[in-house]
Amino acid sequence: MPQSSDTIYALSSGSLPAGVSVIRISGPNAIEALRGLIGDHVPAPRHSSLKTIRDRNSDVIDQALVLLFPAPNSFTGEDCVELQVHGSRAVVSAIFNLLDQRQGVRPAEAGEFSRRAFDNGKMDLVEVEGLADLLQSETEMQRRLAVEQSSGHLSGLYDGWASQLTRCRALIEAELDFADEDDVPDSVAAQVWAKVGELEKDLSSHLAHGSGSEIIRDGFKVALVGAPNVGKSSLMNALSGRDVAIVTDVAGTTRDVLSVDLDLNGYLVTLFDTAGLRDATDVVEREGIRRAQMTAQSADLVLHLRDIDSSPQQLDIQNNFEAISLVTKADLLPQSANIEDGILISAKTGYGLELLKAAICDRIKQRVGAATTLMPARSRHKKRLEETLEYVREALKSEGMELAIRSEYLRLAATSLGRITGRVDVEDLLGVIFSEFCIGK
Repeated sequence: MPQSSDTIYALSSGSLPAGVSVIRISGPNAIEALRGLIGDHVPAPRHSSLKTIRDRNSDVIDQALVLLFPAPNSFTGEDCVELQVHGSRAVVSAIFNLLDQRQGVRPAEAGEFSRRAFDNGKMDLVEVEGLADLLQSETEMQRRLAVEQSSGHLSGLYDGWASQLTRCRALIEAELDFADEDDVPDSVAAQVWAKVGELEKDLSSHLAHGSGSEIIRDGFKVALVGAPNVGKSSLMNALSGRDVAIVTDVAGTTRDVLSVDLDLNGYLVTLFDTAGLRDATDVVEREGIRRAQMTAQSADLVLHLRDIDSSPQQLDIQNNFEAISLVTKADLLPQSANIEDGILISAKTGYGLELLKAAICDRIKQRVGAATTLMPARSRHKKRLEETLEYVREALKSEGMELAIRSEYLRLAATSLGRITGRVDVEDLLGVIFSEFCIGK
């Protein structure tokens, strides 16, 4: 998305029709564009004012609450105007037609407002990504993680580490430049490398929480596996509260992998229903079983189902995490029966489902850990942090080598951190990142 001196506009609220819609205008001609809509009596900065929007024939289009944010104190860092209008398609279309008639005013591209905020130093790259995640968040934990990014807390952590590296390099350079003088005490080198050692521990701990952020952002993947007709599809329907999967008494009804997203205590959980595992001769069913095995192997958690009439079976699937055993069809179980080797559930009556949900949430918390904020939220962050950590470790391992070489490792580490926040050569990333945004943001 190239930088532009144009003034841009877009609908920044939800789809039409709506009770109220927000139109945003940003750029050097934003205030003049506003005058073209409401006349010369523009409101005072950051004070809402009720104004009448008229066309070129002075016919009334709508009444709007108008807010003016002069540069640089606006979201984009430019002159910015927001109009709160009635959210009909006719009203919004009429206002857009008036804006289109003005020289140097055009519709915004996806993410262009946020791109201008980045270009004008109002946000760094981590904050931009956090804003994108906040707009797309569906669960409470996703919202919390996104707020930590978009509010600048994560950027503050990375900037603090970069500052520490810069200070350490400055002290090393001082030792190099004034090695023959008494201005630099002998203890400086020891202090520098002690500080670098502390930073190495902080980076390692921070990266250890990376998998937790991926689970929060992308979801915790749970696979339902077991023999045909043990109740996998019924359980998926019961947990989701709707008929996602077809349920019949015919073994092998489920041939492909079905999925549904759940919100469990603020965590996004993606549930996968798979084909029943058995020795099959049908080509289509064999393919479904192969996909079921692949899904289970890549899942974060496997729920191994068997019904009350079946004996426990060894789950022959390679997975990094222990499975939870479920005994289904509890509604058919005699009251005197005793089940000790799994969670007893009934998709029909709902018996045991709350216990199952709690067990899934416990597994999520084990993976995420106690900290659910200030974690590397994207694979891009993790990659750069791993580079940073590697350079820091090389600097620590290079004891006995020239100080200039060790200082260079610290410079490379600081550069990797700078690429996370966008302080260093990230132009090739910007188009990809801002394409995630909707029009009007």
